[in-house]
Formats: sequence, C-alpha cells, structure tokens
Amino acid sequence: MTIFFGIDVGTSATKGIAIDPDGTVLARAEADYALSTPHPGWAEQDPEDWWRATETVLAQLTNDAGEPKGIGLSGQMHGLVALDDSDRVLRPAILWNDQRTPAECDEIEQTIGLEKLIALTGNRALTGFTAPKILWLRHHEPDTYASIKRIALPKDYVRLKLTGEHATDVADASGTLLLDVAQRRWSEEVLHALDIDPEWLPTALESPEQSGATRQGIPVAAGAGDQAAGALGVGVDRPGPLSIALGTSGVVFAAQQRFAADEEARVHAFCHAVPNEWHAMGVMLSAAGSLAWLRNTFAANESYDALLAMADAWPAGTENLIFLPYLAGERTPHADPDARGAFAGLSLRHDRGALARAVLEGVAFGLRDSLDLISELGDKPTQGRISGGGARSDLWAKIAASVLELPLQRVAVDEGAAFGAAILGGVAAGAWPDVQAGVKATVRPQREIEPDPEWVEVYREQRPKFRKLYPAIREAIR
Repeated sequence: MTIFFGIDVGTSATKGIAIDPDGTVLARAEADYALSTPHPGWAEQDPEDWWRATETVLAQLTNDAGEPKGIGLSGQMHGLVALDDSDRVLRPAILWNDQRTPAECDEIEQTIGLEKLIALTGNRALTGFTAPKILWLRHHEPDTYASIKRIALPKDYVRLKLTGEHATDVADASGTLLLDVAQRRWSEEVLHALDIDPEWLPTALESPEQSGATRQGIPVAAGAGDQAAGALGVGVDRPGPLSIALGTSGVVFAAQQRFAADEEARVHAFCHAVPNEWHAMGVMLSAAGSLAWLRNTFAANESYDALLAMADAWPAGTENLIFLPYLAGERTPHADPDARGAFAGLSLRHDRGALARAVLEGVAFGLRDSLDLISELGDKPTQGRISGGGARSDLWAKIAASVLELPLQRVAVDEGAAFGAAILGGVAAGAWPDVQAGVKATVRPQREIEPDPEWVEVYREQRPKFRKLYPAIREAIR
C-alpha cells in the first residue's frame, strides 16, 4: 500500500497521521511534552523533546500503517533553536508565544524603518517572530550568541535529526522576519541591517520540494508552518475559498497569486506552501480559548454541549451583549499585546447562556475583522472552509457564517496541519505532480453551512458597535 506520513511538531505535542492516496487516514499517533515558563512571559522547550516525540510517532505510525513512501513536516512557527558548530542545541528553544522581546521589536523597526520592513517581509516586528529572539540572545546571553553557528525553526530541527540536512521552507521562513517574502529568499538587506550572519540560515526551499531523505531512503518534503499546512489540509491551495481555523486561537487565511502586504501589517503576508503563491492571514489569540475560559470560570460542571445549548436559547445579538475576545492580547487587527477582553451591555436578564452566546459572536466578529482586512488586499472570498475544535459546533459555525456573510464548509477529514504535511510528503515522493493535484485527490468538502438571513441583519447592526468598543475603553482596561 502507498502511504504518506504527515508530522506536525506542535506546542504541546507532536502529532502524526498516515494517509493513502485517496486521503483516507490509516493511522494516528501523538506524543506530548512539557512547556517551560522559567520567567513571566517566557515560553521555552527542549528541542530534544520534539525529536523523541517524533521518533515515538513515526514508530507507532509505521507499526500501525506500514512504511511510508514520503514524509512531510509541519509545526509551530517562529521558534528559535540555536545550534553550535556540531549541531548541538545551545539553550532551550524560545517559542512563538514567548513575550520577552518588545525592546528588540522596537530596535528592529527603528533600525530598518517600519515601512521598509513591511515592504520586505510583509510584517512588522512582533514578539513572537524569530528575528527579535536572535537580538535578545545578543543582548542578554552573549556567550550563547557567540557560539551560534546555525539556527533552526522547530520542525526543521526535527528534519535535521531525521535527514541530517539544514533546510526550511519559504512558508515557515516567512515568520522569521528575515525572508524577502515577495522574492521568496532570505533578505540580504534585513540580515545586513541586523548584523545577522547569513551562514546561520538553513537553505530555503519550496514546500513540496524534497529536502533530504531518512536513513531508509524515504524522501522528506520541505513542509510548511502549521497554518499554511493546515490550509492545504482543508483545500485552500489557490485563491478562492477562505480557511477559517477555529481552534484555541482563530485564523483567517486566504491564498493570493501575488505578494500583497497591508500597509499597517494588521494581517500577515507570508509565502504559501504552494510554489509561486502567497497568503494573507489574520490571527486572533483567543478564539475557542475564549469559550474554554468561560466554561472553566462560570460553568465548570457543565459540558460544552450543555453550555452551547444554553447559548442557542438566546437570539442573535444576545440583546446587545457584546464580548471583546482579547483575553491574551491581540494580533489582528490591533497588534496590541496589552489588549484585554470585556463584556459590555450586561443586564439582569443575561445568564450563562447569554455570556456563552456573546462569546461565540464576539469571536466571530474578531474573525470578520480579519476577513475585511484581507479583502482589501484582493478579491473578497465567496466561500470558507472551517476547521478546528470550535467548528464542530453547528451553532458556532452558523454564527460565523452569518457574521462573515459567507457559506462555510467542513471537510471530511479535519486533521489540521498534519494532513497538509502528508500531502506535501506525497508530492515530494512523486505521487502527485504538484500540490494542487494532491489536494484534489485527498480533500473532500462536506455540505455548506449557510448564513441565516435574519442573523446577518442583526450582526450587520451590531458589528460597528463591536469595532467601536475597544478603542472607547482601551485606556480604562489596559
């Protein structure tokens, strides 16, 4: 049997799937690991934990499904692995959700200039990105910095252990703030301005290219960052359908035929996992995470199904109750790590169900902010593909469709980034001539969830109130 593996090196676990050429999932495996927070705002992991977990996942998939013909890699973006001249890890990896680098972000924008930085990289300097982490090591751990000979992103450290090759892909590399995203190559101008040695950087490949092979000769695709791989997994391999990922965070992702960056970098502009394509992406930090917070805080003894049933008893608009989903700061559209959430419009009538309905609607309004910014960069999408834990709720999917004013589809297999990685592994192995052919062969959309016309009218009236609320109370809640 022809089998392809997809490996996703996540923040809490490495997940793997085995698929056949029709996209049927033959096996799943997962191995978790710890997250270290040695200081407030820090987030670190031992890269060897990723590798041990990957070995476990590969062994289980092989035992359950058989030897693969190709392997694709995906994983958490932006993390920094510092290596010496023998490829030994110099310190724990600094992760995407680490918040120690605001001073370095200011330094980058002042050194390069915000306008030029956005033009070159498609983004402004954010604490999660890789370049500020490198500068932080220079400033705070000079001995470690002086020993660096190579750097790697999380999934690319796993590739190094798997194949012996220093390589990455342009989709994941877009999140380092060191790539010329329009030209799909490392930016000599940014590297020179920040005095970062180009020799530290891995070879940047297109996502479906073979980056090396295992000791058994199995080809390993360059792969992609988790969001680009996840978009492939729901069939967003070209301009048209929009990917809506409703997980702990929320992501709105649209493929583009050309590089186009928002002038204020309120949405990210990255290379896509498809050669000669790019994507625009809006990110909200607390999507399904907001519902989890509400349940844990106000309804710990209730199941999610029970809480959603309470929410369904309330009408659209929840009698003018509005929730701002900025519980952990926000990236799109505010780019404000100090943003905070709020309920506004509470009355004596509002109960737990009303709070839950307001959370579902507030998250949907946050997704709509991203959609509107992405639409300014090109044609407005006419359909969405919704995935993630929150997408399993019919109520939430219908609310999202009504706020976005788009029909939304689920897909038959919602395995996230690992599924997209497996497709890339199949292309690298020669099973399909290109990414689009792999997506067409494996991704099966399901029935559409249509917007509710009555809800659409309610949300059109409520959306301007949502957008005015945070600017109005920002100083009071910071």
